[in-house]
Amino acid sequence: MTNSRIAAIDVGNDSLKGIFGKMDAEVNIPNVIARDVEDRPIIGIEELDTQDPLDGIHIRVHSPALKDNNAIYRVGNLATKSNNSTELDPGSSKSEEDQTLVMLFASIALDAARNGSDFKKNNNVIEANYTLGTGLPLREVKEGKDVGYRSRLVGSVHQVEFLVTPRYQGIKVNIKFDEVKVYPEGFAAFINLVMDNNSNIINKDLIDKRILIQDIGGLSTDIAVIKDRKVDDDKAQGFNLGVSESLELIREEIRSRHGIELDSRRDVVEIITKKNDRNHIMVKGSRTSVHDIVDRIMLELAKKQYRHLRNMWQKNSQTEICYFIGGGSSVLKEYIKTLNNNLDGYNIDFFEDEKESIWMMANAYYKLIGDFTRKTQKQQAPKEEQKLAKTK
Repeated sequence: MTNSRIAAIDVGNDSLKGIFGKMDAEVNIPNVIARDVEDRPIIGIEELDTQDPLDGIHIRVHSPALKDNNAIYRVGNLATKSNNSTELDPGSSKSEEDQTLVMLFASIALDAARNGSDFKKNNNVIEANYTLGTGLPLREVKEGKDVGYRSRLVGSVHQVEFLVTPRYQGIKVNIKFDEVKVYPEGFAAFINLVMDNNSNIINKDLIDKRILIQDIGGLSTDIAVIKDRKVDDDKAQGFNLGVSESLELIREEIRSRHGIELDSRRDVVEIITKKNDRNHIMVKGSRTSVHDIVDRIMLELAKKQYRHLRNMWQKNSQTEICYFIGGGSSVLKEYIKTLNNNLDGYNIDFFEDEKESIWMMANAYYKLIGDFTRKTQKQQAPKEEQKLAKTK
């Protein structure tokens, strides 16, 4: 454990959020990949190392955990520019997709390359050991898929080779996991609300309340029922309803009506959430509103999300508050608030700090894996002292 670096990673449907080490590094990468060739053509190769590695992630991934082993990918920003880019589809299981693992390995390899002095390095090969905290939707955990997901990660070496990537070209990272903890996302959100990074309770008013946590993601929505400081597994529910399908509908309608091709769902999110010129695009150099398209499609999705809230509250009538979290909640916040004000008036809350809401899972995994690491080190300390005593 002593040479193991902490990684807390939320592979969200919109983007991967990762926190590493002693919170000394973080990364945010769009969850988009594209198959590629080894020698991708670039202009000005001599200027490659002046660019940001995050804008040029080009890797070969070798891992027994992958169905398609030894494949070459563009990842993140670089993949959004490809004609063959893929994003996770509605109905897919995060735990069973190669894309989830490719994103996970890529983010860890980037951290290892950036912090190479923490690990052994020999001839451009970095031997990187990590203690990983990550999570899966409640629906997948209830189906037992977390066990298989964890087993694919531990006990194997996963190699990421940087190909035509700024600063890291030619570097190979061998990733080994000393420990992997896979948490249900709803429970992780609760932990983030009540615990700080040192496992201290920070919200005593909340800790014994009956709470709903509605986590709206790209492909799915999880509603966790918190009672007696833990998730009620029997009552928690997951739904195949996220924002991705609605974002695709907006993207398609903008294409058909205005002839504008947006690279990815992330571009649609930026149009909807940007502070200035919200719900506007540029058409032939002219600022053009797409407000009617966005409002119609997003309001329809908000109504579906609100129906889930209403049904869950009816089944858990003693609920005191529902927290909306996740990237989808940030996009739907104003629509859901308006519906609630005009209809049932439930006690609901959103996180006004957009980054706090989007990074909530990664922060929660960091708190949980940090707590696990501290407890493990405490247990190991007496054993080490006993070994030292015997050698004297």
